[in-house]
Amino acid sequence: MRKRLLIVGGGTAGWLTAGYLAKRLSTDLPGGVAITLVESPEIGILGVGEGTFPTIRRTLKTIGISEVDLVRKCGASFKQGAKFAHWRFTPGSPGPDHYTHPFQLAQADNGLDLLPYWLLGHGGEANWDEVCSPQKKAADAHRAPKLPSHPDYVAPLNYAYHFDAVALAGLLRDKAVENGVTHLTDRVTQVHVGEDGAIAGVDTEANGRLDADLYIDCTGFRAELIGKALGQPYRSCREVLFCDSALAIQVPYRDEREPIVSYTLATAQEAGWMWDIGLDRRRGIGHVFSSAHTEDARAEELLRAYVGDVGGDQEVRKIRFEAGYRETNWHKNCVAIGLSSGFFEPLEATGIVFSEVAAGLVANLFPWGGDHETSARQFNANMLQRYERARDFIKLHYCISERRDSEFWRDNVAASSIPDSLHDLLDRWRFRPPTEIDIDANVDIFTEASWQYVLYGMGWKTDLSARAGAYRYVEDARRAFAEVERQAAFAIANLPSNRQLIDYARTRSFGPPQGVAR
Repeated sequence: MRKRLLIVGGGTAGWLTAGYLAKRLSTDLPGGVAITLVESPEIGILGVGEGTFPTIRRTLKTIGISEVDLVRKCGASFKQGAKFAHWRFTPGSPGPDHYTHPFQLAQADNGLDLLPYWLLGHGGEANWDEVCSPQKKAADAHRAPKLPSHPDYVAPLNYAYHFDAVALAGLLRDKAVENGVTHLTDRVTQVHVGEDGAIAGVDTEANGRLDADLYIDCTGFRAELIGKALGQPYRSCREVLFCDSALAIQVPYRDEREPIVSYTLATAQEAGWMWDIGLDRRRGIGHVFSSAHTEDARAEELLRAYVGDVGGDQEVRKIRFEAGYRETNWHKNCVAIGLSSGFFEPLEATGIVFSEVAAGLVANLFPWGGDHETSARQFNANMLQRYERARDFIKLHYCISERRDSEFWRDNVAASSIPDSLHDLLDRWRFRPPTEIDIDANVDIFTEASWQYVLYGMGWKTDLSARAGAYRYVEDARRAFAEVERQAAFAIANLPSNRQLIDYARTRSFGPPQGVAR
């Protein structure tokens, strides 16, 4: 008898999970898992999570979605990282105004670790993000990460996407159904819990009782199964991450040929920050802020000032959330994925990547033999560590800032708001930079390179003077820095702009021209 999996709730998390598991659990084969997704017609998609992480390329490739479909159906553009403005200093203060967190790893062609040489002053006056990789300069020039001749999901520069989240959910839905997922549009009226504490079934208005071997809760912040029915608590991170509100608006480009920015722009504000994401035909802009440090009216005033007259009188969408996560996301026969599992804030695009991670874990830990508890223990331990590490990484952006111009920034640098685990990391990095020994690839979403980009972009000082004499390859490092500069110039001269690559994808597919060997 085939195993049955029921996903309750759609949206990006639900349909990404459905499409991914359909391929990994062989929905189309007699011995595979029968997957059903039921979503209410009354509940819309949150629709503001327009940024992703490079892992999305592998996920979408597994599901079977082409890059041109992302462009044509989801308004996608190519994202090469995030640019942070005004995070380190108060606007108008002397010093660097911005830094970037590019996706490209920093390493010389000969394998030499360049960071110690930069810390010792051998890389010039430029910031670390600029001297270690060509990606920052390429993105500043609005370049795309690849050529039209590169196949789907292949490029010389690492990248992810910006997209219309509502359209992406629709594309994922269509592909999941094509891959064998049963789609029911219906309202769940009751969740039944058995004497053993597991879900015994759900009642729906039009389709009656639905039951399964495994239930996945993708009902968003409502957490209808894992929270309301099974009572698994939500752990707030409000004492660490203060932002709990967002105002979002969509605006057109002033000129239809205006360059499309190749990164997410995050501009710090007096009580939060502003995101600015360029899609093919519009920009998605939002103000993430702490309601304990400012009023909605002031937050909207700053948002409209940032947008300018191009925003006109367009409606601003208001969203409330509480940064946090569940320590138990797999309980009995129910797994929470997406917002029902946890959410911090849009910074660094962790929302969708957590859904990717959870779907991958379910695929590997699926209880074919009926042993939910063993799978649940490993799933919960893995997700808990991922949430804790991602929380610390996001807090890093705030807690080492030199801004003191508002209560929000003063509160963020208070030692009491910094988790002990992050205090420990910062203590390690006073006399050595982050390395692979600080990272656990099994649970860390962000590599040591990501920590380095933020740490040194914010002006952190790692003192290597005591062992400066141990670094003997100074001339090799200088040649490597010069090579990065040469590669950046080459990328700017030879890569198309973000808009040019998007225009190409509207009518043609990626890859070598027909008749040319791949």
